[in-house]
Amino acid sequence: MSRVLSGIQPSGDLHLGNYLGAIHNWVSDQDAHDAYYCIVDLHALTLDIDPNELRARTHDSALDLLAAGLDPERCTLFVQSHVVEHTQMAWLLECTATMGELRRMTQFKDKSAGQDSVRVGLFTYPVLQAADIVLYDAERVPVGDDQRQHLELAREVAGRFNHRFGEILVVPEAAVPAAGARVMDLQHPERKMSKSVSSPLGTVLMLDSPEEITRKVKKAVTDTDNEVRYDPESKPGLANVIELLAVATQRTTDDVANSYERYGDLKVDCAEALVELLRPIRTRRAELAADPGAVPALLARGAHKATEVASATYARAAQAVGLLGRS
Repeated sequence: MSRVLSGIQPSGDLHLGNYLGAIHNWVSDQDAHDAYYCIVDLHALTLDIDPNELRARTHDSALDLLAAGLDPERCTLFVQSHVVEHTQMAWLLECTATMGELRRMTQFKDKSAGQDSVRVGLFTYPVLQAADIVLYDAERVPVGDDQRQHLELAREVAGRFNHRFGEILVVPEAAVPAAGARVMDLQHPERKMSKSVSSPLGTVLMLDSPEEITRKVKKAVTDTDNEVRYDPESKPGLANVIELLAVATQRTTDDVANSYERYGDLKVDCAEALVELLRPIRTRRAELAADPGAVPALLARGAHKATEVASATYARAAQAVGLLGRS
C-alpha cells in the first residue's frame, strides 16, 4: 500500500467542515493506505497560545480524532513533538530551502501583513511542514487549495536535497482528497465553515448537543422565495442545507431537493440527519474520556511506531550530509 500522511493543528473543537471535508476521508484511508496522522503541536507555537491550553487542545484533538473513527490498529496517530526527528529534519531542510522560496509563501504574506514583528517560526513553518512529510516517506499527501503551495515547496526542497546528496528522500505527490462535503457557514453561506471566523450560529461543532445542532440548522440562512431547488449560485444558503442532508444520508443533491416542497421540512430532516451522523462520535468520545489513561497510552504507541520510520529516514539524511553518527 502507498503511504499517506496528513496533519492537523490542535486548534480546539472540531467542526462539521473538519469532519466531512477531511477527517471522514482519513477514516476511509486507513484501509486503502498505510496511513500516518499527526497532531502538529509544534506548528501551533507560531501563534500566541497559553501552554496549558496547548496541552489540553493537543489531548482533546487526539480524543476527537479517535472518536471520529481513527483506529490505532489501522493507522499511526501521534503527536508531532513526541518524535524528535521532526525538528532535526527541519534543520537539514532549512539548510536546503532558500529565503526567496519562503518569502513567496502566500500564507506567510497573509499572516504577517501589518505586523511590526514576525516570528521566525512563522516564516520557516513550511520547512517544518516539509520535514513532517519526508520523514515518513509519504508518497501521497492530501491537500486543499490553501496548502498546495506548501506541498510544492516540500517537493522542491526534497528534490534539491536528493540532487545534491543522492536519492535519500521520497518526493511526495499531492493527492486530491476523496470528494468531501463542501461545508459552508450556515449564517454566511458564501464562505466555508470555520472556527477562525466568529459565527457561533453558523458553525456546527462535532460535539454540539442534538439541541444545539437543531437550533443552528433551523436558523440557517436560506432565502425568501421558499422554492426548493439545488442552485448554489443563486440560492447558496439553501444549497448548503441540501448538501449537508445529502452527505449525511448518502443521497444526491438532486434527490434531496426533489423530495421537499418547504424549507422548514428540509431543515428539520437535515438537523435530524446531522444529529444521527454525529451521535456515534459523541458516544465514543465520552467512553474514551472516561478513561484518563487511554489517550496518552494510544499516543505513546503511535509515537513509538512513528519514531521507527522517522529515525530511519533522518539517519539516512544525516549521514548523507556528513553528520558524524553516534557510536
